[in-house]
Amino acid sequence: MNKKLGILLSTPPADKNIETVIGLASAAMRNNVSVYLYLIDDGVECINDKKLIELSKNGLKLSVCAYGAQKKGITPTDVATFGGLAVLSELITVCDRFVAFG
Repeated sequence: MNKKLGILLSTPPADKNIETVIGLASAAMRNNVSVYLYLIDDGVECINDKKLIELSKNGLKLSVCAYGAQKKGITPTDVATFGGLAVLSELITVCDRFVAFG
């Protein structure tokens, strides 16, 4: 069974954390690690990042806080799963490692 890495991102696209998250996710995926990324707070704005969209197409499991997206006027897309804190709680539970950038 593959290892699972969970990542939480709560900063906007202008913050350097997005590049760190993309690099970490890419490296993990290259090593056959299943990567789950949850965007929350200002991080929901990263849903339109081209690199994240590409990673999502290549196996990144991308989730977005539905409440945070609604507050920012972001409508659901097929790029990510939109859900609540129950989704985040489940990710924290099932992942072998979980890191947060905020």
